[in-house]
Amino acid sequence: MVWFEIAVTYLMVWWLLFFMALPFGVRRDESPVPGTADGAPARPYLLRKVLATTLLAALATWGVHWFVENGFIQIRP
Repeated sequence: MVWFEIAVTYLMVWWLLFFMALPFGVRRDESPVPGTADGAPARPYLLRKVLATTLLAALATWGVHWFVENGFIQIRP
């Protein structure tokens, strides 16, 4: 895999994992302020989710790269 393929793989995996991580740990605000959405989380913990996503995406991208380089997955005919 060349650097461009690795970067595209990382970005795709990062966004996939980020959207998967968004609902974890979300608790609704019991008494929302008037004018805010009823389903808005009280504390979304976005920084924690971004950091976890970054680490997991790096590990997953390394795994995909390893499988491709060792011939377990072939992306070229």
